Amino acid sequence: MIESLPAKPKISLVLADVDGTLLTNEKILTPGATDAIRALKTAGIGFAITSGRPPRGMAMLIAPLALRMPIAGFNGGVFVNPDLSVIASRMLDLETAKETLKMFLDRGLDAWVYTADEWFIRNPHAPHVAREAWTVKFDAKVVPAFTEAHLAKAVKIVGVSDDPDLLAACEEAAQNALGKKASAERSQPYYLDVTHSQANKGQVVAALSQRLNIPAGEIATIGDMPNDVLMFKKSGFSIAMGNSSDVVKAQASAVTASNEEDGFAKAMRTFVLNPVEA
Repeated sequence: MIESLPAKPKISLVLADVDGTLLTNEKILTPGATDAIRALKTAGIGFAITSGRPPRGMAMLIAPLALRMPIAGFNGGVFVNPDLSVIASRMLDLETAKETLKMFLDRGLDAWVYTADEWFIRNPHAPHVAREAWTVKFDAKVVPAFTEAHLAKAVKIVGVSDDPDLLAACEEAAQNALGKKASAERSQPYYLDVTHSQANKGQVVAALSQRLNIPAGEIATIGDMPNDVLMFKKSGFSIAMGNSSDVVKAQASAVTASNEEDGFAKAMRTFVLNPVEA
């Protein structure tokens, strides 16, 4: 089911989340999604992606989608060109990284540390490690402990737990404790991402608007998780996936079908390429 809300503004760029939005649960890019992006380009509408994934973890989408726009990895922590050359990166400051790591470990979360080009873990058999490696198409480096050298280059620190209540409580605690020093948002039901304060999807909208000279009001955003709400608020039109929580759906201009029902492609056809008027 697709729900429509207020009439849409002119759309010059679509900014899409990846997991749970552009891809199915099995991380498949459907023919419908590929065709929809091709149709956007034919209509003169730009297309860009952003994700909590590292840039290397989105490399497999560049050729199939013929991406030409900057790619925002780590929720905007690192911007790269389609050849993966770095445009800009934002690291956590060392003390914030230390505070984040201690908070995660003290609360019983597993922790991962990402630098601009590496992924460090302590336990290769911990929950979600194998799936994450399959998803991003590269393996983590296993270390006995996270050192100051790792944390000094941290772009993102991830807290991992299959306890949704624990993760939600830790998200609130991190937001309260870190304040303006960092951004703390769930990117998956089992991941809590902490990045630089300016590395969030709302800032991705602002950065692309400035770099591409496209008014933020002419950018449409589409996503499924709480960290996507920040880009919803900065864009002219926003679309929540059908697999989003009710809280996320309530923050969007419109709601499409789920990622298992080709919701991305349906949203592009319904709200962007052939806008339904309120």
